[in-house]
Amino acid sequence: MVSNPLETHDSTLLLRQQQLPDMPVTHHGCSRRTRVQLDLMLLAIEALDLSGSEKILSLARQLELNSVLSDRVTVWRIRNTNPLRRASRRRPLSQEEAKVLTIIICYLARSMTIPLRQLNKEAQQLREQHLPLDKNPQLAFYLSRFRAHFRSRMNPRRSAVMVYDTDEKLDNLAVELLEKLLFCTGTAGLTRFWVSLFDGEI
Repeated sequence: MVSNPLETHDSTLLLRQQQLPDMPVTHHGCSRRTRVQLDLMLLAIEALDLSGSEKILSLARQLELNSVLSDRVTVWRIRNTNPLRRASRRRPLSQEEAKVLTIIICYLARSMTIPLRQLNKEAQQLREQHLPLDKNPQLAFYLSRFRAHFRSRMNPRRSAVMVYDTDEKLDNLAVELLEKLLFCTGTAGLTRFWVSLFDGEI
């Protein structure tokens, strides 16, 4: 039986948080790219799991990270540091907040390892066969929810959002995020994902 990482309290979590290397951050907080990537990864999780939003707060409490993610309003304010959002706020994202979001993303991804593997495999096979991605029902459901979330929450007047002006382009982004989430489930996924938010490499 495969153990669920959410079933057991990780007593070393705060130590892990401290061991994530501090990255170059200005007095304005984390970079634009970091803020966008963290929010998009959470958006993909919400598209995968109907209760994804609730699990973010539940996991924060379970892992004793609720001093940073205390309630829905706090999560909303932190995620709205993404400049692509309709409700974007001119508020910096601190390195501590970014570390907590990184931990949350990796733990939630790890809890979905099996479906992530299946969806990534299906997407790869469909592309190799030059078939539409929505031919697979589970993948189609995820893609549809991701497109709906993205279009309802992102500001269509932003040039970086205008790039995704077709279903195909949004589907490609959604699949790219699936691949990144699967990457986060690996043994060193937490640290490597954290570093990738600053150097652009995975």
